[in-house]
Amino acid sequence: MKLAFYIHIPYCSKRCGYCDFNTYTPSELKISSGLNEISNNYIDLVLKELELAKSKIQEPVHVSSIFFGGGTPSLMEPEDLGRVIRKIRTDFVLTDEVEITLEVNPDSVDKQKLQQFFDVGINRVSIGMQSAVSHVLKTLDRTHNPENISKVTNWANEVGFKEISVDLIYGTPGESKEDWQVSIDSALSLPISHISAYALIVEPGTKLAAQIKRGEVDQVDDDLTAEKYLMADQAFTNAGFNWYELSNWAKDGSRSKHNLSYWLGENWWGIGPGAHSHLNGERFWNVKHPSMYKEKIELNQLPIADSEILDSKQIESERLMLSIRLTSGIETKSLNEKQITDLSGYVESGHLNHSDWQQGRAILTLNGRLIADRIVREILL
Repeated sequence: MKLAFYIHIPYCSKRCGYCDFNTYTPSELKISSGLNEISNNYIDLVLKELELAKSKIQEPVHVSSIFFGGGTPSLMEPEDLGRVIRKIRTDFVLTDEVEITLEVNPDSVDKQKLQQFFDVGINRVSIGMQSAVSHVLKTLDRTHNPENISKVTNWANEVGFKEISVDLIYGTPGESKEDWQVSIDSALSLPISHISAYALIVEPGTKLAAQIKRGEVDQVDDDLTAEKYLMADQAFTNAGFNWYELSNWAKDGSRSKHNLSYWLGENWWGIGPGAHSHLNGERFWNVKHPSMYKEKIELNQLPIADSEILDSKQIESERLMLSIRLTSGIETKSLNEKQITDLSGYVESGHLNHSDWQQGRAILTLNGRLIADRIVREILL
């Protein structure tokens, strides 16, 4: 079995205003001890869940990717993340070209710590840039210094990382097209091989959502957000980054193997509080709070909160939703007559590529990418 591991690190020094991820600050958890102790104790639990996962799978596993996400996994001690990599290498089989990614907050590392992450086996870093403009970062409630992005990416390059990605967010209230162009140009000046650019989604219950509701921050301008996507795609393409998923662009050979495993509906196991997994048509997810997670693990139990067996309709719906986001698109022979009829209208309108359609594939054009969700909703009805 081919499997990807996602290792969730549910800790941040501060919660960003737009974030609704399952992450906790030391103050929220009423933890007074240092991050060193948190790192060591939490990783002990992760190693135990890996043992429990091996017992559940009970078949040979080839691991294609390991992704340390969060939260802020770069706050952890490099040696502790090294223990996780060694455990997976011992209990499973790592493929020759295994991708091991670490999400990095640019304020949480220096060159020495990046070298230590590289030395324990991490071979790809994904750096949370978000924006190069201070007032945009302030609206997002991001605390990092934008000047640190250049330092960190260059350090990562110098210590030996061949795969360096940056994450950008566009559409923040108050962000002009000129601001966004500054962020695009700043990202493209870095020694990187991959870019993710996500439209800001204002999630209910976040600090940013409350600020918008109170009128302290403007609403998101959807038309302006669409223009920014077009700006980004043109600039990234001209710089040699090719789109391969709606929000992701990469140089040749640098597509994210881990994210592709999600989009292609492959198997993955999420380790840690709130992490989700998919294994041979079964989806399950862990308890969310670190205290409950610890309690389950110490009882020698998988920390699964709930699960479901995907039926054929769910599997097909997810295949369509994910495939349409990729450059490979959807094979038309896998569609029914109504879906083909519905999609043919988008070929005529220029939202699906005409030549690809004639060759049996439904693939989004640039304008089609702007309305991908609408197209998917139509063929799922």
